[in-house]
Amino acid sequence: MAKSKPDTRSSGELAYEKLLSSLRSGVFTPGARLREEEVSEALGLSRTPVREALRRLEADGIVEHRPRIGAVIRSLSHTEVVELYEMRLVLERTAAEMAAKHGAEAEFDTLDTLNDRIEAERENAALAAAINQDFHRCLYLAARNRFLMEAARALNNSLLLLGPTTFTDAGRIAVVVDEHRAIVTALRNRDAEAAGVAAEAHLQTSLRQRLASLSA
Repeated sequence: MAKSKPDTRSSGELAYEKLLSSLRSGVFTPGARLREEEVSEALGLSRTPVREALRRLEADGIVEHRPRIGAVIRSLSHTEVVELYEMRLVLERTAAEMAAKHGAEAEFDTLDTLNDRIEAERENAALAAAINQDFHRCLYLAARNRFLMEAARALNNSLLLLGPTTFTDAGRIAVVVDEHRAIVTALRNRDAEAAGVAAEAHLQTSLRQRLASLSA
């Protein structure tokens, strides 16, 4: 029986990753105050690594320190949301174009499988949203560019500040699945231009939906 590899991450790194995971799953949301004691209890860690993780999140721009309040998860303004999507659009269009040129058929199969799973979980918005993140991560991986991946990683941390998923809106998942299919079809056809156009259209739809949710 093969031995599992020991976890070599420091306690601070573990706390950081657990906090990011909690943000993704909605345990902690934008605007929420992060008290060290409460976060430590929620994550099952001591306060020292949690304090280190909070400092790192502050450096990432995810957490801000407010006088007399302490650490708070940032909330994005309308302008910041638009700016974030503008950058995401540039990166994702590039990723789709490069994936059409360099991606493997097996990766396109994975994208189709993930998209089918999103559709199957249309009654479970949180799970569908998590699978959607996997879909977009797979698209970046298929682009075969480490610098693009690094830029996407930094941007994805900011996406945590958008708040609750829009997948709870009626019909939203159906639209997402159809738009994903258009992207994958272009990838399989090795049509870089069509893949980029489909990716851009998908992000434009996402931005409109996000702005609508902010004004609701």
